[in-house]
Amino acid sequence: MSSFGKILILFGIISILAGILLLFADKIPYIGKMPGDIRIEKENFKFYFPLTTSIILSVVVSLILWIISIFLKK
Repeated sequence: MSSFGKILILFGIISILAGILLLFADKIPYIGKMPGDIRIEKENFKFYFPLTTSIILSVVVSLILWIISIFLKK
């Protein structure tokens, strides 16, 4: 049961960090405004897909989870 408690604490910490990131996302430079992000704006239509931002965030989150998994195995 103690491993389940550790997992819940880990998800709680990740949720808190994600919430803080969402609160301050507009103040973080370059997030959502990187080269490679797709933005199409017309008169009655706006489309935005942060492709480069998504890839970079995915790599960063994967590295963080990989580092956490190394520490949890010990």
